[in-house]
Formats: sequence, structure tokens, C-alpha cells
Amino acid sequence: MIRLENIGLVFGQGFGDTITALKNINLTVQSGDFITIIGSNGAGKTSLYNAIAGTRPPTSGRIFIRDESAGGIPGKERDITKEAEFKRARYIGRIFQNPLLGTAGKMSLADNMMICFKKGYKGLRISLTKNMKERFRGELRVLGMGMENRLDDNVELFSGGQRQALTLLMTVMSKPGLLLLDEHTAALDPHNAELIMSLTLRFAKEYNLTVMMITHNMNQALEAGNRLLMMDSGEIILDIEAAEKAKLTTMDIIQRFKDIKKKELAIDKMLLNG
Repeated sequence: MIRLENIGLVFGQGFGDTITALKNINLTVQSGDFITIIGSNGAGKTSLYNAIAGTRPPTSGRIFIRDESAGGIPGKERDITKEAEFKRARYIGRIFQNPLLGTAGKMSLADNMMICFKKGYKGLRISLTKNMKERFRGELRVLGMGMENRLDDNVELFSGGQRQALTLLMTVMSKPGLLLLDEHTAALDPHNAELIMSLTLRFAKEYNLTVMMITHNMNQALEAGNRLLMMDSGEIILDIEAAEKAKLTTMDIIQRFKDIKKKELAIDKMLLNG
């Protein structure tokens, strides 16, 4: 699906002090992968996403994608290293920790869904008809939050959990080649966090999504998906496949970090949730 080749990301080049956010990242994401990503604050997780999404182009290395929906030839890689973020947004979906970022609060629920729906129909004129609203109601019923009866309400009237569920649904509706989840349950209360995670796993399976998910919850990272990455100081220090991952515990991960880095894993939210 996507391949990163010797990716480096340095801030402040040419201005004295520099900060190295990513160091020689080599990563291949296969179609259908569900990869969980862990690491302490400052490990480089969000910088990795920024490089993939085009928010912060890498200062070295190249990024390739093999996905027909990204405008490429089936089975052939395409170099997207210099492609603009707004162009990548056609095939890379991203959901942030803040549930307010994925929807337009001053617009109605129906209009939010319409914008996302049109994303997959280039050049076609589609109107918000009665039939289209009924289709949206059907999609919203899957969430189990009663939003199917509030299509005309502005999204700013919904709770954080409802807005994050809506963001997830709309992102799935846009049929992304790759879905980047940036701690998308961290700002929610336990009930809504569990609900959003359950929906995430359901949609990933039903739509055969390729997913990368940053999480500070080590148990969640071990339980979800088929692959686990651990980052530290801008590097991927662990890349664990499904069979091996299924046998590991939180303490195993902590010990592996210590064995590799010759230091203790920083005590932060990741350990508290583990």
C-alpha cells in the first residue's frame, strides 16, 4: 500500500539549532494491515503521520504508494514524496485526538455527510435529496447514537463522542486507501472511547481498510490489529507481526525497550493505561 524509504525529518535546518524528528525510517505497509503504534511523548509518532500525509514533507528519503484510488496504475508504485497534502487527502484519511477537528460545527449533519460523500464522485453533480437523506440515516444507524434523527441539526450541538463517531463514519464513507488514527479515542470518556474503538475495528474489517493507529494504551496496542510498531527518538525500534504480538504482554514490551535502548521506558500516559 505505502512504502517509506530512508525517511528523515529535521526541523530548523539552516537556522542554527536543529531538531531531528525522524531518522532513516524504512517501513512497508501492506494493503489490509492494521498497525498500532506506541511510544513515549516525542518519540516521532505524529511526525511519522505528518510525513505520510504530506503535512510536513520529509527532509530526506522518499515515499511511495501503490493504490489505484491514489491515481496510480494497479500494481505499480508511485512516488508521492513531493505531492501536496490536499492531493494526498483524496486517498489518505486522518482522524485526530480532538473530536472537533473532523467536522464542520456550523453546518448541519446532513451537509457534513454530503461533503464527504461527494469526495468519492469526482465530476458528478449530486444533490441532497430525500433519497440521499434516507441513505445517510441508514449509515448513521450503525453508530447507535440516535443521530439518524438529527440530520438537520448543526454538528456543534453534538457531544465529543458523537462528533468523533461521525468523523470516523464519514472518513470510512470517503473510501480512503490509508486511514491514519492519531490517538482518536484519547480525549473521550471511557464509554465513548470503547464505543469508538469498537466501531473502528468493525469498519476496518467490513471495509478491509488499511489502518495505522497511534495509541498510548499498550493493552489496546497489543489487542488490536495484526502488527505493532514501537518508536523512540524518531526511530522504529520494534516491528512485531501478528503471531508474535499475540503472545506478548505489556511487561514484555517494556523489557524489549530496555534491552534495545539500554534505559527505562519513560513513565507517561502509555504506562498508566497499560
